[in-house]
Amino acid sequence: MRAVDRPPGRVRALRSGARLYGRCLGAHLRASLEYEVDFWLMIFAAVLYQFVPLVFIGAVFARVPDLDGWTMPEVVLITSLAVLAEGVGSLLYEGTWQLPWTVNQGELDYLLVRPYPVVLQIASSRIGLNGAGNLLTGTIMFAWGLGNCDLDLTPFGALTLLVLVTSGVLVKFAIVVTATSASFWLVGANVNLAVSLHNVGDLARYPLTVYHGGLRLVLTVLLPFGFVSFYPVAAVVRPGTYWWATVVTPLVAGLCVLLTLRVVRAGLRRYESAGA
Repeated sequence: MRAVDRPPGRVRALRSGARLYGRCLGAHLRASLEYEVDFWLMIFAAVLYQFVPLVFIGAVFARVPDLDGWTMPEVVLITSLAVLAEGVGSLLYEGTWQLPWTVNQGELDYLLVRPYPVVLQIASSRIGLNGAGNLLTGTIMFAWGLGNCDLDLTPFGALTLLVLVTSGVLVKFAIVVTATSASFWLVGANVNLAVSLHNVGDLARYPLTVYHGGLRLVLTVLLPFGFVSFYPVAAVVRPGTYWWATVVTPLVAGLCVLLTLRVVRAGLRRYESAGA
């Protein structure tokens, strides 16, 4: 192959990183599947856990025709995106939750000497099988909500929805990584901050318009969980009002990822190994 035909170094690095990432996740998946009973119990537990909010939604709409103008299929669609993002997180970057322990125990030293991005090593260090149950439940909810929302999706509309859903997943990823990266500055191996922020994200399972203006601002700007679920759905089912979310959601995802990379780099520069 001529030199001019070789892919640029950055492209080769991305391909290599993606391949290693997939192999790491595959290894953890194969190891987890050795225990079939645990696998099916995790699937069942995840489905049951996500079923509870559906019961709540059903109970609410049994009493009222809509929720601040949002119908039951629309609310289910919003909830489904939050569930799907959670499922993707459990399957693809569950290891991120181990970052505080890794930093506190000095295990990060081993990762720093390997020719592979630290963030990818940490993210692929573990796999959450409950994510499969979340993806199953979220997909069923998504299909039901989409089929009952009186939408006439064109191919372009379907592509737009896919971009918005992917952007929401990236926003969730960025928030989780940023929250766990606080361990570079905080003493201890706990993930209380990350778990607390994750719980706040559950508020975005419902239309943000039902909340006070201050809380809507928090879920849109400070902790942009709204772009994980609410705004992608609003951009599709209410294009006349939320047309701007079609453009803003991918931009927010890009900004969140860039900010997360800066936070991680700053944390790695500050890292002084265990006992510092």
